[in-house]
Amino acid sequence: MSFHPIEQAPARLNRSELAVPGSADQMFEKAAKSDVDVVFLDLEDAVAPDDKARARSNIIQALNDLDWGGKTMSIRINGLDTHYMYRDLVEILEAAGDKLDLIMIPKVGTAADVYAVDMLVTQIEDAKGYKKRIGFEHIIETALGMQNVGEIAKASKRNESLHFGVADYAASTRARTTQIGGVNPNYSVLTDPADDGSRATHWGDMWHHALATMVVAARANGLRPIDGPFGDFQDPEGYKAAANRAATLGCEGKWAIHPSQIALANEVMSPSAADIDRAERILVAMAEAEKAGKGAVSLDGRLIDYASIRQAENLVGKAKQIAAKG
Repeated sequence: MSFHPIEQAPARLNRSELAVPGSADQMFEKAAKSDVDVVFLDLEDAVAPDDKARARSNIIQALNDLDWGGKTMSIRINGLDTHYMYRDLVEILEAAGDKLDLIMIPKVGTAADVYAVDMLVTQIEDAKGYKKRIGFEHIIETALGMQNVGEIAKASKRNESLHFGVADYAASTRARTTQIGGVNPNYSVLTDPADDGSRATHWGDMWHHALATMVVAARANGLRPIDGPFGDFQDPEGYKAAANRAATLGCEGKWAIHPSQIALANEVMSPSAADIDRAERILVAMAEAEKAGKGAVSLDGRLIDYASIRQAENLVGKAKQIAAKG
């Protein structure tokens, strides 16, 4: 291991994260009663300019008056390039900041963006005498943000997670797609011709490099990597496939833009009973190996070593978080 220690962000359960427009207060109670891990009340893309002020008022009332059932609560503020952002922070934090766990910052491009929000949030917290420090979620959804993702990830002690905003990222990079997430048939390879001249087409994942890059930046700085939206909420299998790809790369969770996607995210981002059982047996086997003075041992015909312990501990820890949520 490197001599440089990685300080881990708070260990929040973040399998599913539901987007709820701040202007749609009729959706709040249903979100509060859902099985989602994190709710972000949106002030940005899902709210029309004329509704920004009303959305702030709705969110303040919801944070103060609704029973959210122990969920992690976040707000997505407007971008730093708008005149809405400072009112989002000042009004909501002054009136309900003690009910808030996270602030989601959209279109983060540089570490200076994080510093600016950190400064303002710190001043409000100090002025109000809040004891709980609000964490930051950053959406990496521009070419600039992806270029600077490593600096963004370490820009504040408040940082907790990085999120891949696929739609705006596609627009920023001028990718040839209008879908929100998912795959594209044009991102494919052809096999060489077979004896009969036929060729097979294999689709690829055009977001693989971007998502993998963000995962590395997050994990190198102790943050949670979270995959963003999947636009077709009538395609549960497509959603699960995207979530499985993200989980395989190391993501801890995925957005839900529709309540039907919550259970899908929780399912994919939770370790299976078989995974948990194997992880527990790995820990037992390695404990016995240590007593025997061995650094590695076989289990079910496969080599396990100290790296296996870390993987198993992560799975068992996640299972305990889920069980605690109950």
